[in-house]
Amino acid sequence: MTTSIAILAKAPVPGFAKTRLIPSIGAHAAAVLQTRLTEQTVQTAHAAGIGPVTLWCAPDVTHRSFRNLAARFPIRLERQVDGDLGARMLAAFGGMPTLVIGSDCPALTPQHLRAAADGLRAADVALIPAEDGGYVLIGARAARPALFTGIIWGTATVLTETRKRISALDLKAIELDPLWDIDSENDLARMERELPALAL
Repeated sequence: MTTSIAILAKAPVPGFAKTRLIPSIGAHAAAVLQTRLTEQTVQTAHAAGIGPVTLWCAPDVTHRSFRNLAARFPIRLERQVDGDLGARMLAAFGGMPTLVIGSDCPALTPQHLRAAADGLRAADVALIPAEDGGYVLIGARAARPALFTGIIWGTATVLTETRKRISALDLKAIELDPLWDIDSENDLARMERELPALAL
């Protein structure tokens, strides 16, 4: 079963990317980090080898870093739609089973993506929870608007609310083990310890 991968990423523009980390590392370093994380994510998605990869770009596809990635990897660039995170994720679903990920989970591996895609052979939805209460991956065989509307994004209740929606829709879900992402200074320190190649 071919499964597409949709990556949501912000352009590495100082003051626009990784804003939660700007108070601790500055706007320029946050933009550099965004560049490295997006490249790592594209490499991971390509290496998974499960289907086409699309990089959904914000605010648009024109940033040089996006163009460079499209020249190096067989990916498609698309502009993220306007709206909240749920609207942007929902728009990333195509006409085949799709995994939607961000660009801020350096712990994600090709094996994780393959496992999630395999899970969709028997389940309607695949999730990789984030240790902070959200999720770092959501996959589905088809677009499910109810999973992405009316959610208070960026909070510790995202995963719980998503599980409730899955249950209410009577969908079968598979969950893989939780992973960590880069949201805080502590997360950045963890990345520097565990993945020194990405360190600033």
